[in-house]
Amino acid sequence: MMYYSRLKLASVVAVCFLGVLLCLPNALRQPAPTVPWRQIHLGLDLRGGSYLLMQVDMNSVTADRLRTLADGTRQALLGAGLGYRDVATDAHAGTVTFTPRSPSETEADLKALRAMPMAVPNEFAVAQRPDGSIAVTLSPEAMRLRATDAVTQSIEIVRRRIDATGAVDPEITRQGDDRIVVELPGISDPERVKHLLGTTAKMTFHMVQDNALGSAVPGPGVSLLPMMNAPDQKLPVADHVDVDGSDLTNASAAIDQQTGEWAVNFTFDSIGARAFAATTQANVGRRFAIVLDNKVVQAPVIRSAISGGNGQISGGFDAQSATDLALLLRAGALPAPLSVIEQRTIGPSLGADSIRAGMISLGIGFALVIVFMALFYGRFGWYANVALLANLVLMVAILSLFQATLTLPGMAGMLLTLGMAVDANILINERIREEIARGRTPLAAMQAGFERATSTILDSNATALLAHIMLFAFGTGPVQNFALTIMIGIVTTLFTTLLLSRMLMVRWYARTRPTVLPV
Repeated sequence: MMYYSRLKLASVVAVCFLGVLLCLPNALRQPAPTVPWRQIHLGLDLRGGSYLLMQVDMNSVTADRLRTLADGTRQALLGAGLGYRDVATDAHAGTVTFTPRSPSETEADLKALRAMPMAVPNEFAVAQRPDGSIAVTLSPEAMRLRATDAVTQSIEIVRRRIDATGAVDPEITRQGDDRIVVELPGISDPERVKHLLGTTAKMTFHMVQDNALGSAVPGPGVSLLPMMNAPDQKLPVADHVDVDGSDLTNASAAIDQQTGEWAVNFTFDSIGARAFAATTQANVGRRFAIVLDNKVVQAPVIRSAISGGNGQISGGFDAQSATDLALLLRAGALPAPLSVIEQRTIGPSLGADSIRAGMISLGIGFALVIVFMALFYGRFGWYANVALLANLVLMVAILSLFQATLTLPGMAGMLLTLGMAVDANILINERIREEIARGRTPLAAMQAGFERATSTILDSNATALLAHIMLFAFGTGPVQNFALTIMIGIVTTLFTTLLLSRMLMVRWYARTRPTVLPV
């Protein structure tokens, strides 16, 4: 155990040298964009930025499903040659109700509705009411599952939208049943991000019911939707979705070559392209509404069938609004609107103060540890200090290699790691002292001290590692950052304590062959 081959010696030195190289990008500027330059990212509490707490509108999730269910009810009845009257939805009860055209069709209505496809098993139940009407009721279990899926899907879409803005290392986490926390380091003006996240970006294509123009009550299955650029002007649009914007594969901002104005070009996948082609072919001469978040962007007249799966949205865009709309369409529509219920902005000066305080505490703690080890353990204490410095360098190197985010809890974790590393070195030195007191020779005392301390060090660090793995797996935000630095610190502590400090002692002993150990 007290012999170091040249290969082992070179490997330990190489690891330490590599750690120094990986730390350098944090202190230097990137020489060129093409040079790989991995640095530690500073978290919100150190760098400053914005904090947003957003809430998913669960009522909208239920209302959207009821609208879809009502439209499916109409389609199922009409497809079976059955009529209906007085279709209504009740969001509070989660029901779609209607009156059969005649009592003799009730059984056929029930059979047709029970054959409708369900998104999840037992999603809804169909039953006849005492007054003769028929109700299609959503089950509470299915709605809870849909609400959970809506939050999960919202988190993924929020992440896509924020990544597209170029924000560095955002933190997006779930809070409770219907809330999402968004932390944006380095972004002190989140208004554009709020606009992007607050826009549902649900785009659908509907036929315009021209026969209902000018009517205050357009009739069943038709809604009056405002024009995006002229809210006072409303168009009667069929509730049935002919083409869904979720079938888009790409969207980009471009300048229309004919008008010279900004527009958004979009492309459908194979399913959307077939639906788009079939709809435009069957409705030549009719108006086709492009609806975004319940507002009509355009309602052009279909001149001919469009079979290429490509289209264009125009209408008063500037460069920024066209780019944002293209970004939203590419990222996908939110399943439900998001509202900001809490917003905080941390200025860069507060972040700089936090960094300064963290560095001061880390520096003072490190200096006190060095003085303590030097005073109590002499030369071996200085070797422990060298290992401690290497430990800090390797921690920073690993964090830089993985471009991890450093927060105040992370800095606290680094300081705690140094304390744990000191404990390991103290344990080794005390064991060596005990062996000297028993009358062993210097070499035998060093070997026995390391052998007796190694198992204890491994056991204590293994249990600490398991505990912090659990913290990282089940914690969020600051807790995860604290646990991550501790886990990295445990690995570097084992390397520097059991390999580096031992190597320094062995090399010193091989060179001097002392009769008395300086410990």
